[in-house]
Amino acid sequence: MQNTDTTKYIIHSKISADGIIERPDIVGAIFGQTEGLLGSDLDLRDLQKTGRIGRIEVIVAAKNGKTKGTILIPSSLDRVETSILAASLETIDRVGPCSAKIEVAQVEDVRATKRRQIMERAKFILTGMFDENLPESQEIADKVRQSVRIEEMQYYGKNKIPCGPAIHDSDAIIVVEGRADVLNLLRYGIKNTICVGGTNVPPEVVEFTKKKETVTAFTDGDRGGELIIKELIQIANIDYIARAPDGKSVEDLVQKEIIRSLRQKVPVEQVMEKYSIGDSKESKEDNSGRSPRLQKRKERRPSDVARGPVSKVQKREVKERPQRGSRSEEMPESKSNAKPAAPVKKATPSKAKRQSPMRNRFKSHADDLIGTFSARFFDSGDKVVNEIPVRDLVNTLKSYEDEIKTVVFDGVVTQRILDIAADKGIENLIGAKVGSVSKRPAGVKVFTAKAL
Repeated sequence: MQNTDTTKYIIHSKISADGIIERPDIVGAIFGQTEGLLGSDLDLRDLQKTGRIGRIEVIVAAKNGKTKGTILIPSSLDRVETSILAASLETIDRVGPCSAKIEVAQVEDVRATKRRQIMERAKFILTGMFDENLPESQEIADKVRQSVRIEEMQYYGKNKIPCGPAIHDSDAIIVVEGRADVLNLLRYGIKNTICVGGTNVPPEVVEFTKKKETVTAFTDGDRGGELIIKELIQIANIDYIARAPDGKSVEDLVQKEIIRSLRQKVPVEQVMEKYSIGDSKESKEDNSGRSPRLQKRKERRPSDVARGPVSKVQKREVKERPQRGSRSEEMPESKSNAKPAAPVKKATPSKAKRQSPMRNRFKSHADDLIGTFSARFFDSGDKVVNEIPVRDLVNTLKSYEDEIKTVVFDGVVTQRILDIAADKGIENLIGAKVGSVSKRPAGVKVFTAKAL
């Protein structure tokens, strides 16, 4: 008789017979019709005597003059021998006086079943029997981490604003929403943070941002984060804006998500255009001087543009300047020199002629993207092949495989974007503005949406 401890496989077979048969008939047919079929090495009688085949179990039931049932044969043979033995059962076509058919339904691996049982039992043991001990050590580790983080946290100003220990020594700081955000960033080693505590930004934080060279606002990916960004832009000195993924809070982010969000930060100018608060911001700066660093960047912008071949922008500014109020003061003295005005009028139509091809091709797209904070890729046939957010523009351009000839986007043309465009063979870059660009690749033409 087969020892169940050594059983490796169980052959599951189905039998159907056109008549009434019983278990002894089926067992006798199995031994009788397979005898000598596979040779002496796989003879069922010898295998059963040596314990390599277990007891054959037969379960049958008769109904309407026909018999159906199952046959179970335990085996300690290897896979190949067990498969041969199972196939030999299907050669049996008669049981007793009736014609019959045997079909192998399954070969069960007993060891796999035992493994599953072991896994289920191990799960129960792990969760049920170790729960009393493991949480204690885990709680100790969590408490230690929490205490270290709380000890590292400091407070700024008379209102005790939570902040990281490195805000005084670092030239760059990160402004977050609340105390939990500061704790989460401290957890991953980011110590130059300070919080605003909601939409009512403390005056201490506003003044502190004016003392730092680089200030990044890092807010949640919800409506509250947008409101805080709008307030910070208007009253504080902010250089870059970073956002958590949509629907997530900074306090819930893991290290990978925090690093990705900070790398995808965008200049504050682009966010000002998105929220259409640039005019009000400029008027506040002119009147109260609350944001001198942003004002300096704006004052440098014309000279930065003038470094490259963008004389069209300068001509347009020269042309528009008399129309803004100084015409009545300056023009009377230059009326006698009216002749130089003629070349300017001649230059204007020729300029329009030169720009008309680009205007006809991409002006509508540039207008559509105003305020959307998006970018569109065009192939050599001026067909839109992709549209993405501006914050993903650099990474997408680096990894983009298809042909791109023109990029139109609602953002600032930077030196980094120009260099990537030159590497990718892009011929035209059309942005909302041109930033600080020191080197212009010869193969890339740069335009602004207003100049089209």
